[in-house]
Amino acid sequence: MAGKGDKLKTRLRGRSRVIGQITRALRLFVPMLGDVLRGGYRPVPWMAILWMLAALVYLISPLDLIPDFLVLVGVLDDAVIVGWLLTRVDSSLGPYRAWREESVDRSKDNSSGV
Repeated sequence: MAGKGDKLKTRLRGRSRVIGQITRALRLFVPMLGDVLRGGYRPVPWMAILWMLAALVYLISPLDLIPDFLVLVGVLDDAVIVGWLLTRVDSSLGPYRAWREESVDRSKDNSSGV
């Protein structure tokens, strides 16, 4: 019985990690686009943009792997596929995330008079 509990905890931890990646991708994507358009961040993370575009196209496309009129299953497949695409966005934003953290650290140093 304890083995099943451990397996469940492991699966839930994995799911929470994926949800964290999706959330982080959604929070970082718009600021990244702003930094790219202003010319503040180079090189352009084309893969992140392509993954996000794929997620948006799949979400609004009338053609689905499983049609949405199969209510629960149709919506669930959208959530799984778009979620997977957003984890790809998050992975592609790694260099931007590091650049942004460095920028925040530099601005803190400059504002403290160092």
